[in-house]
Amino acid sequence: MDNSKIFKMPFAKVYPMYIQKAQKKGRTKAEVDEIIFWLTGYDENSFQNQLDKETDFENFFAQAPQINPNVSKITGVVCGIRVENIEDKLMQQIRYLDKLVDELAKGKTMEKILRK
Repeated sequence: MDNSKIFKMPFAKVYPMYIQKAQKKGRTKAEVDEIIFWLTGYDENSFQNQLDKETDFENFFAQAPQINPNVSKITGVVCGIRVENIEDKLMQQIRYLDKLVDELAKGKTMEKILRK
């Protein structure tokens, strides 16, 4: 499967969809941001910089300060595929984020989403 189209997509184009998905279920932009910061190590300023530059997914994750060491605790299915079995590291990171936003939209507590 050719994932290059997804990898080159600007993160800033998908970010509003994550927020919209969460808000439809009564969650907040701040919670989406908290998930992104937890997963990637970005803070508010460095994250906003990535959005302003319209960084693609590939570079968004490559430039992340630190992928959370607890990502291996993220398991389950997103888009019909088990995230823990995805071999391509970048695709797995993208799907981790999808999975966390899905969990937020499904009403899980932030404590559970952030694997505390």
